Amino acid sequence: MGKVLALILILSALAAGGAMYYLQIYGFYDNVELQPGRDVVLVPLNGGEGQPIAYSKFEAIDADSSPIRYRACFRTKVTPDELAQVFTLTDKLEPRNAPGWFECFDAAAIGEQLANGSAKSFLSVKNISFGVDRVVAVTDEGRGYAWHELNKCGQKAYDGTVVGEECPARPEPGE
Repeated sequence: MGKVLALILILSALAAGGAMYYLQIYGFYDNVELQPGRDVVLVPLNGGEGQPIAYSKFEAIDADSSPIRYRACFRTKVTPDELAQVFTLTDKLEPRNAPGWFECFDAAAIGEQLANGSAKSFLSVKNISFGVDRVVAVTDEGRGYAWHELNKCGQKAYDGTVVGEECPARPEPGE
């Protein structure tokens, strides 16, 4: 009887582990539907609403389970230096990892290009979700990438420190 119980426990643990792996890597992600003129926007130097840039070959994934799961890839003919003359640069130089099956987004390679100056990162949308900004990086080769990153308010809100008056009010659950 002990062997049967041990086998049941082992099989249950394997099934639970497999389910958790699947849900984290594949289960919650959805392809983002293309919205021409709205998929890739950058904040101008003077602030205000994001302005679209020319892009092609856009593909993106997102998940409702977390505001920082968004990843996107695209192509553009506009150089990072041209964009930097018009749009707001950001200091976000470490993109978040994407699932391995989303092959166009290699966070380590993008981070390396940002570090060596062959790519620049720009603010795309401020507070796309409470405490989360969208960041867009463009390389010298015309490849573009987007991801969501916690801003200062988000970092404070999620690490438990007092947010303070400089941050917008956090929306109530369900809003």
